[in-house]
Amino acid sequence: METDVIRRLLAAARVARDGQVALLREMVECESPSESAACIGRFNDLFAARVAGLAKVRTVAAGRYGRHLLVELALPGPKRKKGQVLVLGHSDTVWPVGTLKSMPWRAEKGRLWGPGVLDMKGGLAQLVFAARILRELDVPVAKKVVLQINCDEEIGSPASRELTERMARASDAALVLEPGTGLAGRLKTARKGIGRYCLSVRGVASHSGVDFAAGASAVVELARQVDVIAGFTDLRRGVTVNVGVVRGGTRSNIVAPEASAEIDIRVPRLKDFAQLEKKFRRLQPREERCVLALEGGLNRPPMERTAGVAKLAKLAIGLAGAMGVAVEESSTGGGSDGNLTAALGVPTLDGLGSVGEGAHAPHESILVERIADRTALLAGLLASL
Repeated sequence: METDVIRRLLAAARVARDGQVALLREMVECESPSESAACIGRFNDLFAARVAGLAKVRTVAAGRYGRHLLVELALPGPKRKKGQVLVLGHSDTVWPVGTLKSMPWRAEKGRLWGPGVLDMKGGLAQLVFAARILRELDVPVAKKVVLQINCDEEIGSPASRELTERMARASDAALVLEPGTGLAGRLKTARKGIGRYCLSVRGVASHSGVDFAAGASAVVELARQVDVIAGFTDLRRGVTVNVGVVRGGTRSNIVAPEASAEIDIRVPRLKDFAQLEKKFRRLQPREERCVLALEGGLNRPPMERTAGVAKLAKLAIGLAGAMGVAVEESSTGGGSDGNLTAALGVPTLDGLGSVGEGAHAPHESILVERIADRTALLAGLLASL
């Protein structure tokens, strides 16, 4: 893309910023927590109304979670587009209804504050205004652009995964509207894979005072297993294994018949998971009267920095540079729906959303001064692919 064009996109994004902020406020104040189909429905209606005339919108059933949105943008360029770009977003947030009372929308100290403003309604507003300025300036876009807004991303994408993978297979690239890393807004070119295991132990109950030796404590057995599992962490390779929740026993005077642990794993490469999986499956009880049961595995595969990912990052960094904005790459231990597209071999660039801090925290906020350049960068990418 010529430097003059990307600079025109930036100038247009600056002019449109107040309108973009107004749209973002509407979205933030339309609370949409995961697992509230009614709230998700209201958000979908709001979003569809705001892109009327700009896109074709259809919904996809997501069971008890509500509905996903598929938004096909009407952009300048050839009528018959060659290829497709998938843009990924999500409508759900981690914040329950009523959070606005303690975290109201506000603009102060050069920031916009509110539940979901960073993760990730700011990114959705960027996409809407990126499309608007592409149309306003009549900048041609060669490929069809489809925005997929999932309603269950914050809870692991149980109902959207199949749709995301199907849409990804039909796409030449995937752009993800999750926030950038840190206050520099670094792009995300690698994400760890995420998994979860549940280890259950069945022991033998007995009276701890009358017949202690007849029992086999599930709690003691689990403690021994937890010590082994903690050793699976390998910080040098970026592999972490966290035993986050432990439960067990019934009363202090009963040798515990049951115990369980919930375990989170993070792996930077798929081969790391294969090795970790073997370790988990090889666990054996120390006390022969106890029985182990293991459930779980990998939920989101890692997003690895492939040549395709690196190429997209280079393009984005070049476009940002033409605007006079320095953008770098980053990797993160958190997951997104970009993990799913990248695992299929689709070139994926994540972290294209807002610049701010405090995702999932009370100080969630975005930097007002970065709204225009992030919107122009997204528009430039759509026009360059």
